Amino acid sequence: MSHKSLLPHASGFSLVILLLVACGTPQPTPTPIPPTPPAPSTPALAPTPTSAATARVLFIGNSLTFFNDLPGMFAELAQSDGHEVEVDMSAQGGWTWSHHATSTTTLEKIEQQNWDFVVLQEQSVISSIADQCNEHMYPAARLLDGKIREGGADTILFMTWAYRDGLPRAGHRDFDDMQAQLHVGYMEIADELGAMVAPVGMVWQNGIVQDPQLGLWQTDGLHPSIEGSYLAACVFYAVIYQQSPEGLMYKAELSAEMAQFLQAIAAETVLENPERWNIP
Repeated sequence: MSHKSLLPHASGFSLVILLLVACGTPQPTPTPIPPTPPAPSTPALAPTPTSAATARVLFIGNSLTFFNDLPGMFAELAQSDGHEVEVDMSAQGGWTWSHHATSTTTLEKIEQQNWDFVVLQEQSVISSIADQCNEHMYPAARLLDGKIREGGADTILFMTWAYRDGLPRAGHRDFDDMQAQLHVGYMEIADELGAMVAPVGMVWQNGIVQDPQLGLWQTDGLHPSIEGSYLAACVFYAVIYQQSPEGLMYKAELSAEMAQFLQAIAAETVLENPERWNIP
């Protein structure tokens, strides 16, 4: 089922930074954080039987994707609105798009099913540094996007959020400064590829503007809290179905008030100007 046919139915922290060394560019060592847990080894949700209207979504990334089972949260949201959805994930702590582009596991997952959407989430710092984007991120994105398109799926770039306090040692003085650089890093390759963007980091920024006490990060200032992952899931719902998540019953054990606030922020940022995110 193609992307067009879906639309009518819509009525690790230290590990993450140290990975840059493996990519060839030394980066300053950040404050240590708790160990990154392993990613789930099985699909988040796979309803049976699969109907002709089922949306199939593969998430590719690292701990920012598998923390709190973001793919599963998205599937719960979609199912709470009556959508049939199947999700799977290829995610390892600290991995970059360059790792995934040479990973037999990831490439086989891309090829093994008739996906409708494949989500690409890059490592948290590379995408905010121009040299790293040009040398590592963009070449890997081109390769992965080519594989995705060969399979008939649409690519969605998962624009991540900045560190809560920025990353001064990497030239990012605060959250807003780092988020601006992440925006540039993702949008440049998205525009080149004609890929859709799930602007999760920009939605986080808008949420914090409206409520500066909003707790979207864990204590490490990088990984998402339940609120942060739920907000990201709402963004993916809005991007994939081009429909507001406001009023959906699935709340991920959050209060009704908090869930409603996060749903509204996602809808506002994504749907007020979908063309900004290359959403047709």
